[in-house]
Amino acid sequence: MNEVTQILQRLESGSPTAAAELLPLVYEELRRLARTRMTRELPQHTLQATALVHEAYLRLVGNEAQTWPNRAQFFSAAAEAMRRILIDHARRRRAQRHGGDAPHIELEGIEIVAPGDDDELLAVHEALDQLMRHDAIKAELVKLGYFAGLTTAEAAGVLKLSVSTARRHWEYSRAWLFRETSRARRADA
Repeated sequence: MNEVTQILQRLESGSPTAAAELLPLVYEELRRLARTRMTRELPQHTLQATALVHEAYLRLVGNEAQTWPNRAQFFSAAAEAMRRILIDHARRRRAQRHGGDAPHIELEGIEIVAPGDDDELLAVHEALDQLMRHDAIKAELVKLGYFAGLTTAEAAGVLKLSVSTARRHWEYSRAWLFRETSRARRADA
């Protein structure tokens, strides 16, 4: 049994010094794994191999539920941890490119359609009837917010929904009603 496997077994049994003893033995091999992974990334990638090694190692030894009976399984888990870190990093970058860092606007108090004239009110009413057939809870939420003037939190309380669920329903309903009223206006034109 090699030294890494022995330390992994001590780590599994809860030895407080095992993680510190393991790192010097596996560090260079983890760096090699990380460099190999990073060669497949774009040259302007912001994550460095050293940072990838450190984050992967922390994920591996910081998770008490993980155990590895031998060296090969430890390095397999390390490779998987690095893959997941790179995927998470790519998702964060993509989210930023697609407005992930844009300021969030509170939708409380924003009306679905400005109540200007009877035609608009009737269009909202007809679209709301369609929404009622599509999703009764969302339609009730709109009625409470748009017609009764309740806040999203108040409407959530009435409908026995969490506020976050009510907000998601409100956002969906706003978009759905906007699409339906826009179609109705185009059809009338």
